[in-house]
Amino acid sequence: MHRPNILLMTCHDLGTRLGCYGVNSARSPHLDRLAGQGVRFVNHFATAPFCSPSRGSIVTGQYPHVNGLMGLVNLGWNWRESNRTIATILRKNGYETRLFGHQHEVRNDCTGQLGFEFVSPRKEHANCDTVTPRLCAFLEDRGREQSRPFYARVGFTEVHRPYHYPHDTDLRTVELPAYAADTPGARQDFADYDADVAGLDAAVGRILAALDQAGLTHNTLVVFTTDHGSPFPRAKGTLYDPGIHTALMMRLPGVVPEGRHITELISNVDLLPTIAELTGSPAPSTIQGRSFLPLLSAGDYSPRSHIFAEKNTLPGDTKRAIRTERYKYILNLEPGPELWLPTDIEGSLSRRDMGNEHLRDRPPVELYDLVADPAETQTLAGRPDLADTETALAEILDQERRETGDPSVAGPIPRPSGEAIQIARAKDGIAERSPFARDGLISGFDL
Repeated sequence: MHRPNILLMTCHDLGTRLGCYGVNSARSPHLDRLAGQGVRFVNHFATAPFCSPSRGSIVTGQYPHVNGLMGLVNLGWNWRESNRTIATILRKNGYETRLFGHQHEVRNDCTGQLGFEFVSPRKEHANCDTVTPRLCAFLEDRGREQSRPFYARVGFTEVHRPYHYPHDTDLRTVELPAYAADTPGARQDFADYDADVAGLDAAVGRILAALDQAGLTHNTLVVFTTDHGSPFPRAKGTLYDPGIHTALMMRLPGVVPEGRHITELISNVDLLPTIAELTGSPAPSTIQGRSFLPLLSAGDYSPRSHIFAEKNTLPGDTKRAIRTERYKYILNLEPGPELWLPTDIEGSLSRRDMGNEHLRDRPPVELYDLVADPAETQTLAGRPDLADTETALAEILDQERRETGDPSVAGPIPRPSGEAIQIARAKDGIAERSPFARDGLISGFDL
């Protein structure tokens, strides 16, 4: 087989809110069809519950504290310029590399660090209506003249708040996830969110049609994923499953099995080495990711025993987590409230209806049985009958942190200069514009 083209589509804040992931009220026929034509990963997780660090892991195959991008670019975080990305690796192997639309790993005046030959204009909005025509035009051109294989990465700002597409949903039919309280505000909020999911799905449908029309479908690996969970309380910004459980689907006719779902634990650092192996490109030796290509080709594969996740985005809210098939262990490295809500959630209808119980003190350790308590509502940390389990997970986490040079082992992590000012401005902004943030109970920061 010739080296396949690679089309990687990423969106914001989707989590797994799609029909193919069991959400009946989500209208996502094109993404559902894509999943049916290839492989859907049931247990795919991000390394972080925020945009920049998660995306940095996708494109470098490294944990955030390894590649340096531990927090948000717009709060002053940067990654190491020596990082090798998917684009860097494929470009060196003869691929034409192009970036369309959104990225959030570097400042827009530093996109050269991403490794692409061609980068779409940075001053325009990266929503579906803007990005999709540019990509479709590129695919049409490549269909007429197929020379080098291409790697096209496509980033959409959807489905980040504020939402743009009107909904026509009967609020009584909106399907709420287990972590969301059933309130009028939440039903309205999820209806608006689902409308944006439908808009994103329609754009993906146009892109898949353009691939077909250009005659590129047979030799293009299509990958669709997102950065982290949905923008609602107890999801985005947390290390609970709704914050880090993310959609991933792949299609390549004749290579990727059709209509399969894979249940093994997968981390988003695993995407880079998988693409590298598929394209015959050498992956860096410094990555934490491991190729799951054998899962697609019925080869020998040793499943992950656990995935690792981290949160560093807010001073005073540093966390680390280990997730196995059965248990979640969260280490809260600093005291503080149970949940810090990003400002987009702080100003939401869901937040309006939830009260302030999330501002109670957090425990130093949380332990959840994901079989008995999939919504992670009751921590079991400290229970004598689970002492061996808790100790074992703590040891796994300690080993991950020490072997990968996690700076939090030595104490509070160094923060970028100016971050505190940016966070203060964000809090001032939400206090001014949100009628839901009462009595100074502001926990958010801008994303």
